[in-house]
Amino acid sequence: MPIRTHRGRTAVYRRLWGWPLRSPKHLAGAVVLVVAVASGVGFLLPNVPSATSVGSASRETDSGYESDPREGLSGGSTGSRSEDAWEGSPPSISVPNVEPSSVQPDSAGLDVVREWVSEWTRPSEDTTREQWIEGLRPYTTPEFIGVMNTVDPANVPATEITGQLQVDESTKTSMRVRVPTDGPTVRVHVVRSSAEGWRVSGYDRVD
Repeated sequence: MPIRTHRGRTAVYRRLWGWPLRSPKHLAGAVVLVVAVASGVGFLLPNVPSATSVGSASRETDSGYESDPREGLSGGSTGSRSEDAWEGSPPSISVPNVEPSSVQPDSAGLDVVREWVSEWTRPSEDTTREQWIEGLRPYTTPEFIGVMNTVDPANVPATEITGQLQVDESTKTSMRVRVPTDGPTVRVHVVRSSAEGWRVSGYDRVD
C-alpha cells in the first residue's frame, strides 16, 4: 500500500538513512554496496579519451600519417630549409640576353638610308607637306610614316648630306647609321622585312 502522507515518507527516509548507522556490519555493507554501484556505472559508461591522449594522437597524425606533400617533391623531410624555400617568393627563371650577331653592313640598306635623309633634308619653299611625305614614303615603314606626317618640313634643321655614312650597329635585320648634314648629325634606324626590304623606322639627333 503506497505511503500518501508526508509524515509517513519522512519516517521511511529516516529508517533508510539510519540503517547503516545501527551497527558496524550495516555500515560495511552500505559501503560495499555504494562501491559496487559506482563500479557498475563506470563500466557501463563509454570510455572518453583524455586531453593528453587526444594531443598525442594529434601529434602522431601531424608527424606521420598526414605528411606534407612537399616532402616527396623535395626528396627529404620538411625541415626549416624546405619551408623557407616554399613559403618565399616563387623561383625566377632567368632568360639569357642573346645579342644578335653583327654582320657586314648591307649596301642596299645603306642606299635606303642615304635616299631617306636626302628626302628628309629641308626641301625647297614650293614643296608641300604632301610632296615631302610622298618623297619619304618609299623608304619608310608604314608605322613611321604616320609619325612623319606630324612633322613640318619647314622645321627640318638641315638641307643636305655633308659626309660619309658611318655604321654604328649592323645585324641581318637592322642597322643604325650616322649621317652628317649641314645641320645636326642624325642616326637613322633602318630595318629589313621579307616583304618590303630595308625601310627606315626612326631617327634621332646625335649632336
